[in-house]
Amino acid sequence: MLVNMTEIAELRLRAFVQSANAVPDAPLKRVRLSIQDGGCSGYQYGLDIAPPQPDDIVVEQGKLQIYLDRQSASLLDGVMIDYVEGLTQSGFKFSNPNATETCGCGQSFKAGDCSPAGVSCQS
Repeated sequence: MLVNMTEIAELRLRAFVQSANAVPDAPLKRVRLSIQDGGCSGYQYGLDIAPPQPDDIVVEQGKLQIYLDRQSASLLDGVMIDYVEGLTQSGFKFSNPNATETCGCGQSFKAGDCSPAGVSCQS
């Protein structure tokens, strides 16, 4: 299982993890990465700071421990996570070799015939 991230993405996520774990006696939290049904292409990325679930896969990325949702693992293998800052948009960006199509919003994707039906980005 391979998850990659740029140095800036790792730095940003480590800062979120450090803040989340500043509460004494709270359960230890790490980055949890998953795929969820949703978005305009069918799947969307879930990126949370949370305790692990019992069946999560644990991977190391630099100085960061990541929990991967086991059911999402095949769709996350090889994903590249970056963090970009711009005048109109800032945040985490995903580049996924398993995606056969991506949405214009950059937050959802389709993966061949296994993707659920998407929901339009337009409200």
